[in-house]
Amino acid sequence: MANPVQFINQTRAEIAKVVWPTRREVMLTTVMVFIMASLTAVFFFLVDLLIRTGLQGILGMFS
Repeated sequence: MANPVQFINQTRAEIAKVVWPTRREVMLTTVMVFIMASLTAVFFFLVDLLIRTGLQGILGMFS
């Protein structure tokens, strides 16, 4: 079992190595996430529309 004081000192040393993103980097990645989520939503909407139209056409032939 490690010494608690040594553990705290090692933890502080590791936390000091962390590089936090700048405000610009955070804003840029946030915008990119929203863009990618929007593109994904549009893609799945179009795929859903295509499948629904195809199934309605196939089922319409049999009724």
